[in-house]
Amino acid sequence: MSNYNHLSKELNIPFKQVEKTIKLLEEGGTVPFISRYRKEQTGGLDEVQILDIKNGLEKLKELKKRKLTILKAIDEQELLTDEIKKSIENSTSIPELEDIYLPFKKKRKTKASEAKENGLEPLSKIIMAQNEEDVNRVASRFIKEKVKSLEEVLQGARYIMAEWMSERISVRNIVRKAFEIQGIAKAKVIKGKEMAGEKFKNYFDYSEPTHKLKSHRTLALLRAEKEGVIRLKIEPDEEYVLDKLNEKLKFGYNESSEQVDLAIKDAYKRLLKPSIETEHRNQLKEKADEQAIAVFSENLKQLLLTAPVGQKRILALDPGFKSGCKLVCLDENGELIHNENIYPHPPQKDTKMAAKKVVSLVERYKTEVIAIGNGTASRETEYFIKRLKFDRKLQVYMVSEDGASIYSASKVAREEFPQYDVTVRGAVSIGRRLMDPLAELVKIDPKSVGVGQYQHDVNQTLLKKSLDDVVISCVNKVGVNLNTASKYLLQYVSGLGETTAQNVLDYRKENGDFTSRSQLKKVKRMGEKAFEQSAAFLRIRGAKNPLDNSAVHPESYKVVEKMAKDLKVTVKELIGNEELINSIQLADYQNTTTGMATLQDIIAELKKPSRDPREKAKVLEFDASLRTIEDIKSGMELNGIVTNVTNFGCFVDIGIKENGLVHISNICDEYISNPGDKVKLHQHVKVKVLDVDLARKRIGLTMNF
Repeated sequence: MSNYNHLSKELNIPFKQVEKTIKLLEEGGTVPFISRYRKEQTGGLDEVQILDIKNGLEKLKELKKRKLTILKAIDEQELLTDEIKKSIENSTSIPELEDIYLPFKKKRKTKASEAKENGLEPLSKIIMAQNEEDVNRVASRFIKEKVKSLEEVLQGARYIMAEWMSERISVRNIVRKAFEIQGIAKAKVIKGKEMAGEKFKNYFDYSEPTHKLKSHRTLALLRAEKEGVIRLKIEPDEEYVLDKLNEKLKFGYNESSEQVDLAIKDAYKRLLKPSIETEHRNQLKEKADEQAIAVFSENLKQLLLTAPVGQKRILALDPGFKSGCKLVCLDENGELIHNENIYPHPPQKDTKMAAKKVVSLVERYKTEVIAIGNGTASRETEYFIKRLKFDRKLQVYMVSEDGASIYSASKVAREEFPQYDVTVRGAVSIGRRLMDPLAELVKIDPKSVGVGQYQHDVNQTLLKKSLDDVVISCVNKVGVNLNTASKYLLQYVSGLGETTAQNVLDYRKENGDFTSRSQLKKVKRMGEKAFEQSAAFLRIRGAKNPLDNSAVHPESYKVVEKMAKDLKVTVKELIGNEELINSIQLADYQNTTTGMATLQDIIAELKKPSRDPREKAKVLEFDASLRTIEDIKSGMELNGIVTNVTNFGCFVDIGIKENGLVHISNICDEYISNPGDKVKLHQHVKVKVLDVDLARKRIGLTMNF
């Protein structure tokens, strides 16, 4: 496949850059590797652009595959002409391709095929020409045993004409355009479903042009229809469409034209409208899916790149009432060193014993940070912990529990903690999430982390692919400690995968910690390509060669060594010495394989080697007087943390069980179409309460005050 002009135009990326990027992808290059270490070849394309090219390439391959299938199918019917072949080969989209193929598709028995069997096709051609004045006279010749009346003959002829019309590309495009420009989504509640579908109340009597539909409304309408709450119709103005079709197909004012007029109406109502409506619905759904998946992906990215507290000794609590709070102590590497239950809340309310245990454990295990899951009894547990007097100053963090229960019951958790039950595993996960969110969250299905919008309604294959791409991007952006990373983290490293990740662990287990990147070449199935793609994303702390703990690729070590030699220092002495680094004349080290973009990246890395791109974790203090939604009053100004971003606004944790909603119109004092432009996941914000709906447990907030 050598012609990528269409893809270049579609993505607005110069052809040469597209072509070279595809070559790198076809050679086995990964998106993180190409974007970071092949900037000269791609012309500096970023990860998003390269991923767009990769996805576009996959679509081109799907299109090519479909073309071959259609060409074969038409050829087998001995109907493939040079003109049809050329049209198929030049088509640039699946809908365009399917329109070409439509007349050749093998159909089940239709009204038109039955009429053809009855010998009415010649009559249809006569009428369609619209020259015949006396249609009845001509039609009477076609009365036979199976079509015994004039009306049956004419009806059969109209069925044939309607099918012809519905298969003409130009006619289908007229109806398509009408749906695109004039399509209106109309919803009505099904009688008797008002109570069961109360959450869809906004759509009980709803109408909106489809070109204005936001993705969340499209998905809500489709879900309400699927659940049997509403009836949904999507259609343009019928009179407008029929006028346009008449302009195209009807050009006379005689009896033939009258029959054509009737055939047009039949073609539209029975064939074109249902077909194009389905196509239009699918396009609306695809667009809504695309937007919803983009929101989900951006949220996941922000969640995975949440600031870690780092390697600290942690006491983690999974709060609860009746079953108590599961407590675990972790060392600075996240290893479990102690676990037990405490019961500071009703019904047991053994507060004194719980307090004594917590204070004792903090002292015994030299705890530095306390993590509390944000589920049931979280605020009560936070209040209990903050009242205790410890022998040192401790920071207390609230940690999202989304997906923790799924992790604790998973195969991954059973492999990590075979001797412990789900409650212990869940508490460990809460503590590890605080220590290193990325390393822990990669063990959980991304759909389960609680940052999506209609995630169960969108295309699951596309959602998984997009979320996997996000995880891969984040893991490689941060880099991975080769000697501490789990298999679940390693398998997302560029060029590795599940099997090679396990082989890395096996090698580490048999031979001890890696001391150099070059040792990776001894790992089973670690070929040259896998090493090339992965090595620079794997870091070795304390390695003999300090570059092994940096983002400098091994292929560039000689360049750095020459820089150090020219400056009469060791590589170790050069790293971090900004004065020396700034004195380097990059042009002196430029050659056919190492360009200026790579040299600039090397210099940036030498200044701050293995820098974590994530921010530092911050503690947010909620209003301690607020415990339940009943305590929230209009006009209150509160601290909050953004927990989810959607197309219609963002949800904010204000220190109670229920999150509040900041509608898109209340995020700032200017018009915005995307809340993600102004707010990010886990962002600390100041909000004001607009209204409280106790019955529906909903809180309206504003950031615009």
